[in-house]
Amino acid sequence: MADISDVSSSRTDAVRELEAEFGELITRFQRVVSELANRVSPGLLPGAYKVFTTIARRDGVTLSALADHLMMDKGQLSRTVRELEGLGLISRVPDPTDGRSSILSPTAEGTARLEAARAPQQGLLLDAIVDWPIEDIFALTRLLRALGDGVTRH
Repeated sequence: MADISDVSSSRTDAVRELEAEFGELITRFQRVVSELANRVSPGLLPGAYKVFTTIARRDGVTLSALADHLMMDKGQLSRTVRELEGLGLISRVPDPTDGRSSILSPTAEGTARLEAARAPQQGLLLDAIVDWPIEDIFALTRLLRALGDGVTRH
């Protein structure tokens, strides 16, 4: 029978290995995001790219809802939104339900530039997991969601 300290040590080692792999994955992902941001607009920072892609994904979002979703300060987010507007990537229109608010949406130009920026990366994830059983893909998705929920709950 395994000693409780051996089980605890094994779990700690496994978690440390998982953390290391996440670190490597995050580093690779940050590199890809930087490249994508630069393709959308030379000099666009990864943080602004994240805001832009979130607006594109949640077409018709208010600044407040965006700030809540991204867990960002509204002041900083407002500056980023103005930058994206100035680049012609997004537009804002008055919120018909709240005159003090605006609805943010990607422009046709912004959508086209995002699609063009993503084109070289299309299929990389699909190619990386092409031989995985679909059950494994669903299991990984479920586990990542559970991990994210557990980490952000605190």
